Amino acid sequence: MDTRYLNKFYKKSRSAKLEALKEAAAISFTDYEQLKEQTLKLPSTVADQMIENYITNYELPFGLAMNFVINDKELLIPMVTEEPSVIAAASNAGKIIARSGGFQTRMEERLMIGQIALKNVPDIQKAETALQKHEKQIIELAHAAYPSILNYGGGVRKIETRLLPADPAYNTPEFFVVHLAVDTSEAMGANMVNTMVEATAPYIESITGGTSLMNILSNYATESLVTATCSIDPELLKTQAMSGEQVRDRIIEATQLATVDPYRAVTHNKGIMNGVDAVLVVTGNDWRAVEAGVHAYAANSGQYRSLSKWTKAENGHLQGELTLPMSVGSVGGTLSIHPTAQLAYRLLAEPNTKELSGILAAVGLAQNLSAIRALVTEGIQKGHMGLQARALAVRVGATGDQIEQVATRLQEAQHMNSETAKKILEELS
Repeated sequence: MDTRYLNKFYKKSRSAKLEALKEAAAISFTDYEQLKEQTLKLPSTVADQMIENYITNYELPFGLAMNFVINDKELLIPMVTEEPSVIAAASNAGKIIARSGGFQTRMEERLMIGQIALKNVPDIQKAETALQKHEKQIIELAHAAYPSILNYGGGVRKIETRLLPADPAYNTPEFFVVHLAVDTSEAMGANMVNTMVEATAPYIESITGGTSLMNILSNYATESLVTATCSIDPELLKTQAMSGEQVRDRIIEATQLATVDPYRAVTHNKGIMNGVDAVLVVTGNDWRAVEAGVHAYAANSGQYRSLSKWTKAENGHLQGELTLPMSVGSVGGTLSIHPTAQLAYRLLAEPNTKELSGILAAVGLAQNLSAIRALVTEGIQKGHMGLQARALAVRVGATGDQIEQVATRLQEAQHMNSETAKKILEELS
C-alpha cells in the first residue's frame, strides 16, 4: 500500500477518497468500481437468509481510520459506526502512536470454551476422578461430532472443571461445570463448540452421575486473551496549553481513576469499545458476544475496573497496554456471505484470527488514548462540536458548500441547535 496517495484523506471528497484508495492499492479495481457505483450492497436474497421476518436493510456509515501501524505493518482500519468523532479520534491516536513505533500485539493461545453444566452430582471427588480417567474418550466423542476441525489443526485441547457451591443468599443449588477448551482454528466456533458439548454431555452424565442442565458455548473467552501495547514519546502528546509530560501524567491519573471508580470505568471502557465494536460490526463478527465477555473481564478482580493500563516507562514514555478476551472468526458466519464485510476484510489485508484480534485490541487502545487525552486537556466537547455542527446543518437542509458554511457559523454562535442552524441557512440562501 502506497500511503502517499492517502495524505489529507479526510479533506477529500468521497470520489477523491475512492480514487486515492485505488491509486494506493488499498482496494482493487473491482472494489473501486463497485464503491463508485455504490453497488456493493447486501442483496435481499442474502439478507432474507440471515434473519427471520426480513423486510429491508438498515444502513450505517462505513469509514476508514487512518495512520495505523500494527506489528510494523501499515493498515487502514474499516469501521462502521453512527457516532461522530470515533473514526477521527482513532485516526488521530493512530498517527501519534505510529510516530512512536506503532502497536505491538500478542495472542499466545486462542481457545473457545464449551460448558456442560451438571446438577445433582452425588460425589464431586469421584466425578473429578472419572473425568480425568475418561478424558481421552470425551475428546474422541467431541471430535467425532465435528471431525472436520481436525483437518484444520484444531480440536479439544483440554478439559477443566469448576465447582459452583450452593448459595443460600441467591437460592442457587450446587453446580458442577465441565469445560471443553477448543481450538476452533480460523472460525469463531460457536456452532462447532455447541455441537461438541451436546455430543459429549450424555457420556459425561453417565460417568459423573450428574444431570446436564445445559450444554453451550461461553462468550467469556478467557482462553483467548489478546494484548496490544504501545510506547509514546510525551513530546507527541503536548498541546498549546500543556507540555507532553503534563499530558502524559494526566492520562495516567485518569486511568487510575477508572481503575478505582466503577462509574468512571464504565464510560472509560465504553470508549474503548467504540472502536472495537465498529471493527467487529464491519467484519461481520458478533460484537454482542465480545462486549459481554469484555465487560465481564473488566470485573474479574471483583470490581468493575479500567481495561487499559497507562504507565510511565523508565525512559519517560507513556506506556499503554490493553488486554481483551476476543472471540472472533476470520472465516464463516456473516463474513462468508456479506459483501461489505468481505470488502472490510480485504481492506485489512485478510488477517487470520489472531491478527484480527490484535487489530481489534490496537484500535481499542487508540480509541482510549484519544478519549483520555481530550478529557484531560481541552475537554471532550471541542472535538465533537465540528461533527455535531455538520450534522445539524444537514438536518436543517444544508447541501454542498452550505454544510461547511453553516457548521462554521454554528460553532461561533451562542446556541448550537436546530433553530440557530435554520436561521444561518436562511441567511446564506
